[in-house]
Amino acid sequence: MLSIAELADLAEAEIEVKKRALDEGSVAICLKQTGQVIGDLFGGAGEEEEDGSTSVGWHLNPQFRGQGNAFEAARALLDHLFRAKGFRRLYAYVEDHKKPSQRLCEKLGMRREGLFIEFVSFTNDDAGNAIYENTMQYAILRREWMTLTASFA
Repeated sequence: MLSIAELADLAEAEIEVKKRALDEGSVAICLKQTGQVIGDLFGGAGEEEEDGSTSVGWHLNPQFRGQGNAFEAARALLDHLFRAKGFRRLYAYVEDHKKPSQRLCEKLGMRREGLFIEFVSFTNDDAGNAIYENTMQYAILRREWMTLTASFA
């Protein structure tokens, strides 16, 4: 959902799963009832910038959208990164056509900070030319998160 190329087939997905399994910043999203893996989260693994910021993101199997799974998992990730890891600021890049991720960022209390025109390319057209996507940046500060989550208690 955030700044990652779409996977072409099952073989590509299996390679990506093996790679992420070795990445300490990648966490599986599993259904509580069955343990089935339905997506993953990433953020904060050795990528802290000098200013205490790091990027976050998520990928969710489309079959499980609209059930609160992404919100619950992303909320736990942000809370962990702010409270346990001590990050000052978290940000996410979201392509402009990925409306569910935009809504999730907003539901998490993140604000849209900017729009990057033709920022990144994950695919090529039939002639082999890069197709660039517009990308939004969302962010939230620790102090904003603490205020927001205090209202949940």
